[in-house]
Amino acid sequence: MVQKAFVIYEPQKLPLMKWILNNTPYKNALVFCSKKQTVKQLRRELKQAGFTLEEIHSDLEQSQRESVLSAFTSGRIPLLVATDILSRGIDIDTIDLVINYDVPGDGEDYVHRIGRTARAEADGVAFTLVSEKEQNKFAAIERLIEKEIDKAVIPAELGPAPAYHPRQKSSGNRPKGRFYRSSNSRKK
Repeated sequence: MVQKAFVIYEPQKLPLMKWILNNTPYKNALVFCSKKQTVKQLRRELKQAGFTLEEIHSDLEQSQRESVLSAFTSGRIPLLVATDILSRGIDIDTIDLVINYDVPGDGEDYVHRIGRTARAEADGVAFTLVSEKEQNKFAAIERLIEKEIDKAVIPAELGPAPAYHPRQKSSGNRPKGRFYRSSNSRKK
């Protein structure tokens, strides 16, 4: 499986999403968002751009989710935008593209999300869109899975992108300059 991350500014997410979907061949693509509001908004935006897609999240009744999943599995709907409700427990061999529109909360969620592709020895691609504020979260995932994910170059027409410079996790030591006072050292 190919894994790549696009380091971008937040306003570049939607244009990059459209670019990826227009320039990456796929049979079935699954897009993960961290919030159901994001799922709903992204579905609206992509539908307006002419993509055939549906959404799955916890606001849908179980029967609606099953109907959407059935249409996705059969290929009638090639693109599905979902929350992590779909990151576990589904086994669809035809998913060949997974896109993390938002960086998942932790490494385990990342592994489950990207694990939806490249099943049954098929090829698959997993892209993660990493905004500036998500860089630290993504770096933590890389540390957890003990792998640095290749950073892809964004298309020139989307403009410049930020550098990937996540802050290192501090060891918990606080600086002890002249303005720092521990709670024990305050005068009473």
